[in-house]
Amino acid sequence: MTGTPRVVHVDRLELVFEPKPWAFADANRRKIDAVFAEAQIEKPALFNGRVLTMHRCSIEDGVLSGGFLETDYASFTYWIASGRPEAGIYDCFGAAAVMSDDGAFLLGEMAAHTYNAGQIYFPCGTPDRSDIVGSTVDFDFSVRRELKEETGLDPADLTDEPGWTLAMDGEVICAVKVMRSMLAAETLRAQMLQNLARERQPELADIKIIRGPDDFHPKMRPFARIFLAARLGG
Repeated sequence: MTGTPRVVHVDRLELVFEPKPWAFADANRRKIDAVFAEAQIEKPALFNGRVLTMHRCSIEDGVLSGGFLETDYASFTYWIASGRPEAGIYDCFGAAAVMSDDGAFLLGEMAAHTYNAGQIYFPCGTPDRSDIVGSTVDFDFSVRRELKEETGLDPADLTDEPGWTLAMDGEVICAVKVMRSMLAAETLRAQMLQNLARERQPELADIKIIRGPDDFHPKMRPFARIFLAARLGG
């Protein structure tokens, strides 16, 4: 799956929970614990919960298939901070790309207390056990939960585009679900900001409107840029 950044449309996802040991986490346990302890001193809100990461992946006949193992957030973020070295996993997650009635996309800027402070991307999150239904890792559920938690928008007020767009960059695979609104971008942004203002410690510090390449920002995550460049040009 590694190679040139690209986007691929798939009709559906077939993702399952297939627990197995992760050798990278076991081999680097002491370093991982020390680095995360330092990070928690700087950002006390960081929590070392359990997350899911993909260890098996294929794309065939319009289907993304994959298996996920479980690890701790400290190990996962240490792997990311190390440059995502080859370790038998992919950073695979779902994202909600909210599109306004006037054709813009709305992205969030992460708040200062979060791990990705200042970075700009679609509402999303690393999957965890709450996204497992039976043996399925349910990205439909995941993106709707993250959208509601981060922006306050009700997914029921949006219309999904069919299928998923995979924004792929090395070990990162973001499954983007485009969700269309009947509201204009400025109206949507104002609604999101009102929702954030009601929260004690919101995950997002701001909402960015992206209409085209001129709105691309240096702090935009690569997966968001890859998707938007394919969708909007630039």
